[in-house]
Amino acid sequence: MPHKLMRIHRAEPLRPAMLAIAGDSAAGKTTVTRGLTEALGADRSTSVCVDDYHRYDRAERCGLPFTPLHPACNHVQIMEQHLQLLAMGQPVLKPVYDHRDGSLVRPRLVEPRDLVIVEGLLPLHTKLARACFDVTVYLDPPEPVRHAWKIARDTERRGYTREQVLAELARREADSSAFVRPQQREADIVVRFEPAGGGAGVPLSVTLLLRPTVRHPNFARILSGATSSAAHLTLMRDSDGTPVDALHIHGNADPLEADVVAKAIWHDLGVPEPLPGCLGRMPDGSRNEPLRITQLILLHHLIRAGVWRIPGE
Repeated sequence: MPHKLMRIHRAEPLRPAMLAIAGDSAAGKTTVTRGLTEALGADRSTSVCVDDYHRYDRAERCGLPFTPLHPACNHVQIMEQHLQLLAMGQPVLKPVYDHRDGSLVRPRLVEPRDLVIVEGLLPLHTKLARACFDVTVYLDPPEPVRHAWKIARDTERRGYTREQVLAELARREADSSAFVRPQQREADIVVRFEPAGGGAGVPLSVTLLLRPTVRHPNFARILSGATSSAAHLTLMRDSDGTPVDALHIHGNADPLEADVVAKAIWHDLGVPEPLPGCLGRMPDGSRNEPLRITQLILLHHLIRAGVWRIPGE
């Protein structure tokens, strides 16, 4: 289906709201997605990882001249077909890639709920894929931070040595530059987590680049009751030189002040349910307020796209 026709079908009522979260390996996609799906619940949300569309298993890739970041290493056309079906409320039989041992295992039936969250390396790679989404996000941590996260994850949970991870990062760089990072230009929101003040071992802050490709919450009004030590809004230049709003959430702010920001965003929605307590949870079990507020902003977009019916609308 052509991408323009797909956009027409996306305008029909009674279809799922679709969110894409793109980014390089270990950029934080799964952490962000996990909080959203837990907040919404299994009866409202479905999550899909498009890395499951890898064409080759880990053993087969050893003899190939490209990495999993390259479109040729993935069933991109099947991914596009499945995204179209999910966007129109239809189930798909999705392939499954097991990251623990790099094998391709039995496919899984995926039935879309009110909300479908799609995360992975290449969800925004093609026009047709992008046309399936209501909101698109790209996670863009500084490369030294992402490398540290990938080393920690792959050595602790995937059985690699530090040397193997560093070698794989070097091998993937060309494909990352050619295929993954260009998706940043296609995102409605660019999210950049980094240590507050740039130092290691300090809380993560976040900057959200809010492009005018979608309607964002009125943060000037929402933040009017919060202190600038927790969050502030500035005007920046995008990669093409156009002005764009940037929301900064400070990782070293007082948790009580950050909580004021979180509650203000939730209150702005008018949802008759309590603020989800699972948001902001890090893999180690701690809570990070910039992550929590980032997830709240994404929930804000999704709820406005139709996950909940808001009184008076």
